[in-house]
Amino acid sequence: MKKKVYIAMSADFIHSGHINVLKKAAELGDIIVGLLTDSAIASYKRLPYLNFDQRKEVVANIKGVVEVIPQGILDYTDNLLKIKPDYVVHGDDWKVGPQMKVRQKVLNVIKKWNGELIEVPYTEGLSARSLNQAIAEVTNTPDMRRDRLKRLINSKDVVRILEVHSGLSGLIAEKTKLTENNVDREFDGMWISSLTDSTSKGKPDTELVDFTSRLNTINEVLEVTSKPIILDGDTGGQTEHFSYMVRTLERLGVSAVIIEDKKGLKKNSLFGTEVKQTRSTIEEFSEKIRVGKRSQISNGFMIVSRIESLILKAGMEDALTRARAYIEAGTDGIMIHSKEKEPTEILEFLGKYSKFESKVPVIVVPTSYNSITEDELAKAGANVIIHANHMLRSAYPAMQKTAESILEHHRSLEADEYCMPIKEILHLIPGGK
Repeated sequence: MKKKVYIAMSADFIHSGHINVLKKAAELGDIIVGLLTDSAIASYKRLPYLNFDQRKEVVANIKGVVEVIPQGILDYTDNLLKIKPDYVVHGDDWKVGPQMKVRQKVLNVIKKWNGELIEVPYTEGLSARSLNQAIAEVTNTPDMRRDRLKRLINSKDVVRILEVHSGLSGLIAEKTKLTENNVDREFDGMWISSLTDSTSKGKPDTELVDFTSRLNTINEVLEVTSKPIILDGDTGGQTEHFSYMVRTLERLGVSAVIIEDKKGLKKNSLFGTEVKQTRSTIEEFSEKIRVGKRSQISNGFMIVSRIESLILKAGMEDALTRARAYIEAGTDGIMIHSKEKEPTEILEFLGKYSKFESKVPVIVVPTSYNSITEDELAKAGANVIIHANHMLRSAYPAMQKTAESILEHHRSLEADEYCMPIKEILHLIPGGK
């Protein structure tokens, strides 16, 4: 009887390093692959480009692999105790870095039945960055990009979205990364806001910027990025026209559109009751949702309903009633909005919403109540958090200070402190160096 060999893999793409490990494992016995689930991978780095079933199909057809089982977390313990393999095989690169603790735990577990850890020398010449970039380019089709948001929501405790309003801000959202406690933190996708898109064009946020102009911004961002895009669709326009918006966005590869339950001349929600804002009736808005859902072709595109009840002081029960109605009408998500400085009413909504029998993902926008953390919102039940206007708001004061400095000093030397070095711009823009 052949001995059992366990290998844990992501297998988003197979390279020569994986092949070396698999060859060594095949010499030792029958290979059982613990394939990391989407959520396991997303817990410490980006979501894999291929979903679990696609990756499983590839791995199951590799010579020497007799079984593929899911590994739901980075910790091997559950699978090891179930299988009791004679060998665990891994590359020796995990002796240092973020996986050191995982390695030690493997050694502690397999010692119980005299299992052995075999470590294969790291394959030199592989660049994870270049491989990731290459696969991102290959897989950045409208279909794969559009569907990625749903996969993220299903795989992560919370999905982190950043506002963008141009190709340049899109690149920043795409590439900014921070490693904290050996876990990569980055933005999962981008929000193209009506407010910042209009403001960057020097126009008011009243739906004055037409849909064709907004499509130009969307295309600018799509051309230079690969992460999912959520569009602020304002009211969605006339019900009869909304289906065309849905089809256009779906075809481009946008992942979701969020529309608010108001009608007439759009006024920014943060004005609240300071200006006249007219809401759609539940019946009117529910019909708009149904029209949009009937018009879409793919299962990946999302129509999200933004509830303005709390903004307009219509009360918590009104917000909950509308949420139930919009879910019944087929919405793919609920955005609950508030302009209060504290998150109290948002947390109350999330608490009551959690008791719904039928639920969809909840999106929150902590612009005014930004003292609460992402983890706290996730724990309360939020699925997606949008940082909705910070890129434009931070750019404006820097540009203003730069302009004032040049006027004050009659030269640009003093303005350098507000400016990104030219070399950094060249490195940020693909093909710029």
